[in-house]
Amino acid sequence: MSQTKPTEIIICPPLFDCRNISICRGKKRVLDSFSLTIPDGEHVAILGPNGSGKSTLIKVLLRELYPMQDEKPHTCSMFGQEQWHVFDLRTHFGVVSNDLQFTFTQSITGKEVLLSGFFSSVGLFNHVVTSEMEKRTEEIAHFLDIDHLMTRYMSDLSSGEARRLLIGRALVHKPRVLILDEPTSSLDLQALHTLRRYLRQIAISGIGIILVTHQIHDIIPEINRVIMMKDGKVFRDGRKEDVMTSAAIGDLFGIPVTIKEENGYYYASGY
Repeated sequence: MSQTKPTEIIICPPLFDCRNISICRGKKRVLDSFSLTIPDGEHVAILGPNGSGKSTLIKVLLRELYPMQDEKPHTCSMFGQEQWHVFDLRTHFGVVSNDLQFTFTQSITGKEVLLSGFFSSVGLFNHVVTSEMEKRTEEIAHFLDIDHLMTRYMSDLSSGEARRLLIGRALVHKPRVLILDEPTSSLDLQALHTLRRYLRQIAISGIGIILVTHQIHDIIPEINRVIMMKDGKVFRDGRKEDVMTSAAIGDLFGIPVTIKEENGYYYASGY
């Protein structure tokens, strides 16, 4: 009589796991004895007011900043490893930020923007572009409906068009995680609607999303977990429907608000 082997359960290490880390800028602790775990593949939003430590947390994740040697023991690992060659680590991520968009506001074509994602550069210099890179660039341009922007210069594009090119640049090397730092800043309603649509497609495709924002309407329906930050600490952390309440949002931003949900999006009024 044959026996059925038990199904092997493979547990992946978390994308990010930190315990009791602190980051100082000058005399201010931007992150203060901060602890957080983000599982690999999870879609999360990091929500909080300006100055709460959101962008600093992302810099820690990308190894642009390192925890200080504090009196408390601390750990900080990505994908189960504490020690990384920084360039190897960053191949797992695609990053879109306002600072990056400002850097790319020059005479660089849309195609050069996408191809530069393979080299973590601003444009192309003496880089060797392979046929596989060309093919992948075409695939991403088609996926994001930006084929018509390939020959145009970034300096001539609207904020929404430029943002989609930078998302393409972040995706072209097939990252495990897409990090979006305040992605809807300076976008009008039409551009916001378009960006939401593509972010939802990306989330469904299987790429993990970390969305950093102070705008609650940025949080797409596919994001189920919201991490609220305030004064360098986790203020609330949980399922979106549990933490996105009028009381919690009001406490987070220090104002009275009314939160309403509509078709998976959350909106604030009354402030």
